[in-house]
Amino acid sequence: MKKIGFLWLVFLVLVGCEDVVEVDLPEVDSRLFVDAFIRVDENNPITRIRVNAGLTSSFFDDIPPADLQDITIINLDRPSGSGIPSFVTLTQTSPGVYEAQEGTSFFTSGRLLLSITHEGQSYAALTNYIPAVPIEQVSQGDQTLFSGDETEIIISFVDAPDREDYYLFDLDFNEYLVTEDLFYPGQRFEFSYFYDDGLDEGQELQISLMGVDIGFYNYMNQLIVQSGGDQGPFQTPTATVRGNIINVTGVNIDDIDFENINSLEDLEGIDPENVREGFPLGYFAVSQTYSSSIIIE
Repeated sequence: MKKIGFLWLVFLVLVGCEDVVEVDLPEVDSRLFVDAFIRVDENNPITRIRVNAGLTSSFFDDIPPADLQDITIINLDRPSGSGIPSFVTLTQTSPGVYEAQEGTSFFTSGRLLLSITHEGQSYAALTNYIPAVPIEQVSQGDQTLFSGDETEIIISFVDAPDREDYYLFDLDFNEYLVTEDLFYPGQRFEFSYFYDDGLDEGQELQISLMGVDIGFYNYMNQLIVQSGGDQGPFQTPTATVRGNIINVTGVNIDDIDFENINSLEDLEGIDPENVREGFPLGYFAVSQTYSSSIIIE
């Protein structure tokens, strides 16, 4: 399904040609791709997590699954030996898919560290749980844009007062939208999103609202623009958009005192070249999530 843009609409005109033109594409080094976006529903006592990992090496090849030697999430503010889990290790359940489950409170308080080992390289990312606000209402409108066959979905929510919020909307069908509360702090906000004629009567549409920080907001904004709506930003990395996962090979994570560490790039012994060039694609984020569904009429 192609997205009809919420803010911009871009027309692409393709002109046919009988001659076949062969284009030599530059060789691209294989790079690890990690989708470690964890959605948390605080109404559930247990949170099930799933991380996808693959390798990308060219513009048109499919992304093969990555075989990780280790993938662990550590809560840095939970002391070991306290009787409550301070880490969770993910298990590969199918090629390139790593899963686990843990009590929801593990993810909602404390700094979270993602640690990955792959082919002799070590990778890590730091994040915090980001709260969201509930979806107030999802309804179907009767407006259209150009073809007359679009389906209008109207979404509203009330922004939280006294804090700076960034939101990510999952609009189903691998379509995403980001927004910030710069122009509606603490107020009710409503917007329309238009789908093309791919929605059928009786079809259920699932809408999710997630809280994100400014780093993930900017990252997703770049991916949404580059994906152009033809594929979701989590399907294939369309360009080398850097996330928050960095290469920490040579650093012993177990020996680090994280009390005064705000950025992994400040770690003693880290190789600046690995940070600049050896990073994987993808992002580690943990977001409170609210969802609502609607049946298309």
